[in-house]
Amino acid sequence: MDRKRASDYPQELLNLFDKFVHGDIDRRAFFDGAQKFATGGVTVAALVESLTPNFAWAQQVPKDDPRIRVESATVPSPAGNGSIRGVLARPANASGKLPGILVVHENRGLNPYIEDVARRLATENYIAFAPDGLTTVGGYPGNEDQARALFPKVDGGKMTADFEAAARWLKGRSDCTGRIGVVGFCFGGGMSNKLAVLLGGDLAAAVPFYGSVAPAADVPKIKAALLLHYASLDARINAGWPDFEAALKANRIRYEGHMYEGANHGFHNDTTPRYDEAAAKLAWKRTLDHFAKYVGG
Repeated sequence: MDRKRASDYPQELLNLFDKFVHGDIDRRAFFDGAQKFATGGVTVAALVESLTPNFAWAQQVPKDDPRIRVESATVPSPAGNGSIRGVLARPANASGKLPGILVVHENRGLNPYIEDVARRLATENYIAFAPDGLTTVGGYPGNEDQARALFPKVDGGKMTADFEAAARWLKGRSDCTGRIGVVGFCFGGGMSNKLAVLLGGDLAAAVPFYGSVAPAADVPKIKAALLLHYASLDARINAGWPDFEAALKANRIRYEGHMYEGANHGFHNDTTPRYDEAAAKLAWKRTLDHFAKYVGG
């Protein structure tokens, strides 16, 4: 499939797709709404296929890259679902202890894009752990529609506890310096904000990409340095930013917020047409700089 860009689609269609992938409308409602964009011999099914992730585009660091070691790991989570599995990526020839980064997926579980993000961080001299919130329902199923359907079957509170357990496990590893950060995308962005609240001083830095915000009442609990990435066309998520920023300022939380003009929700995900190369590369550079400053590396 040839790579398409967001500019190849009407913004109304992209907004409709965003509602669909986040569960605000079902598949039938999306198909009905997308029907008017199926012109010139292009069917609605073809439109959906073109907007569906192509994971071959996302592999920046192969699993067998000689610079890193990749393995599966299972973390106990007694306050959550019992345990959570994930992918652990580390530099192949590291000497001494390294800082850790928890990588939190979107609302589809641990798909190949998120696994690749973990491997990218391993090449930057971090121990990266990417847990799968769908562990208790069999893990990421290999199909995005099926993954979205599985997501609400996992208790949200227990899933949050699973990610907190994963962060504390990473922090306590014998090969970790004890300084950790978290980066998350969409659902994972919101989870990054939650973990900043739950972990307090045990988390050095958090980088939410277009994530739902923490309640204002919880903001004083945040001790991590925040780097927040937003897309200017993402009205759904951006609605929470002004009040969140006001709370961060009022509580003197260390933060940077960046709005990427002309970008859509999901702009870092290089498997879909919503990927914005310029915004993604700039946001990732800022992310690495942020982790280098506050987590080490």
